[in-house]
Amino acid sequence: MPLSTLHRTIESSSLLTLTALVFLLLSLFGCANVNQTKVKPGLASPVLDRASTRKPPAPIEASYSFWEVESLDSNTYLLPATVEVLPFVEPIPASPSNQISAQDYLDQALELCQASNNYWREGHLEKALETLDRAYRLILEISPHSPPELLQQKDDLRVTISKRIIQIYGLRHTTVQGYCKPIPLVMNRHVRMAIRSLLGKEREYFLEAYKRSGRYRPAIVKAIREAGLPKELSWLPLIESGFKLRALSRARALGLWQFIASTGYKFGLKRTAWIDERMDPEKSTRAAIAYLKELHNIFGDWATVLAAYNCGEGTVLRTIRSQGINYLDNFWDLYESLPRETAAYVPKFLAVLHILERPEEFGIKLPEPDPPLEYDDVTIDRPIYLASVAKLLETNVEIIKDLNPELRYGITPGHPYKLRLPKGQAGVFLTRLAHLPPTAMLPYHTIVYRVRPGDSLYKIARRFKTSVA
Repeated sequence: MPLSTLHRTIESSSLLTLTALVFLLLSLFGCANVNQTKVKPGLASPVLDRASTRKPPAPIEASYSFWEVESLDSNTYLLPATVEVLPFVEPIPASPSNQISAQDYLDQALELCQASNNYWREGHLEKALETLDRAYRLILEISPHSPPELLQQKDDLRVTISKRIIQIYGLRHTTVQGYCKPIPLVMNRHVRMAIRSLLGKEREYFLEAYKRSGRYRPAIVKAIREAGLPKELSWLPLIESGFKLRALSRARALGLWQFIASTGYKFGLKRTAWIDERMDPEKSTRAAIAYLKELHNIFGDWATVLAAYNCGEGTVLRTIRSQGINYLDNFWDLYESLPRETAAYVPKFLAVLHILERPEEFGIKLPEPDPPLEYDDVTIDRPIYLASVAKLLETNVEIIKDLNPELRYGITPGHPYKLRLPKGQAGVFLTRLAHLPPTAMLPYHTIVYRVRPGDSLYKIARRFKTSVA
């Protein structure tokens, strides 16, 4: 055979061999793909349904690599095997890019938040928390390299979920479930120290305050229950003021609930030349309930709420920020950093609850509380001294003053005013008042004057053309 012919024969056979080898490799590659699409659900390899070319999302947790097919409305979707889909939450639809986008994660997280609200309204708090946890996992799947507007939505949703969790925990604290207490009765060395103080050097004060509580606490408990707050809060005036209506602190906090002027004004307590509603038990109780609700919306933890009630929410918030820890602190986390008076305030309140719940265990006998105040309202439109009111009713003036503690000078204002009288005495008072001459109600005109530097009684008397007496 000629040499040229031999070369051509070898080249032809090599080309055929190479072609056959390529064909074999392609066949094997195709078979591998076919086998891959037939893997059963639950195996480690992802399942790709022929009706959907969408790729499965990354598992929510690194420890889970199994994926199952969930069929809904004749469509097939890929979902993590560890995630239970709520009946009213639609799965994420397939995106055109065959991948779950950041917007898809946000949309389903929002739907889970709405589902959590549904659970919340139905009273299923544990399911509501679980659903919020799932929503939070979803937004964690959003890449930090997503567009800025989506990252902003991610941050907003993260804050929303966190607030909802705090609100649910707060609701769990304000709802009695079985034997659980709305305000947990913590017992530690700080509370034990407060108990020793109340049963020792403060024992007389504690017993007198408990006895006075009978005058006002029944009405306070009723208002607190109507507001949905724990009834244990009705004992707060015991450590605030000892249930004294005119108690005044060094910080100029006044009344049963110890409001300073600015906070009282914020919650609707009027303060004029004639009245100061911080001393009115009924009006100040309404303001205290509103303030406690606002604080609970901020902190969600009743011990921290009580600390903020004592020293102000600004002080507590600054203390929390100073911790430098990215989680919500409770009172005992903040204990060492709070003002000394506030740090002792909450343990003292818990000590009161412990003693009142089991007085016999602490060796103390509680006195019989005073009877609750009962009164009738009458509207008068002329100023009159409370001493004159007591004279008309033939009673002690202190009884009339206790029923009308908001009157600063023992005189009713010149405008229409609801005066409180002992129960059953309104008719007698109105009858006798009608026969009283106008000059007898207020024998002289009253002017309120604020003393200035350099004033003396002589100068003031001469200024208003009256005597020093």
